[in-house]
Amino acid sequence: MDGGGEAKNGLVTEGEWAGWRTWEGSDPFEDHAGPFYFRHDPDGAPRCAFRAEQKHMNGGGFMHGGCIMTFADYCLFVIAREALEGQHSVTATLNGEFVGAVPLGALVECTGEVVRNARSMVFVRGLITTGGENVMSFSGVIKKRGPRK
Repeated sequence: MDGGGEAKNGLVTEGEWAGWRTWEGSDPFEDHAGPFYFRHDPDGAPRCAFRAEQKHMNGGGFMHGGCIMTFADYCLFVIAREALEGQHSVTATLNGEFVGAVPLGALVECTGEVVRNARSMVFVRGLITTGGENVMSFSGVIKKRGPRK
């Protein structure tokens, strides 16, 4: 597994990401784009993170906007995880405002919250940062598609 440490039941046990979790194997595109990780802060709030690698950079030497959007989409589902328990779901909308850049090697983090958990939709907002600086604020809606089989 890229990023260090063997994952057992999603839990990384060694290296920089020890104590974090991954959904490796559940989404082939995210596996290719990442690796992305998540955990819960002491207050229970979800936190996502990954390390900026060469494969994430654009021609100008900073993280490609598409990579940041892919990470935001991943974060939507981590943030909404409890609201989606047992539900198959898809991204209905994802809006982002880029406000900063990410250099190679930087730790990229995201926190956020469920704004509303409705019958068939979950509304989420989040903030992606690096080194204490804002990179992108985003909001999205996840459509619940029915029980997982």
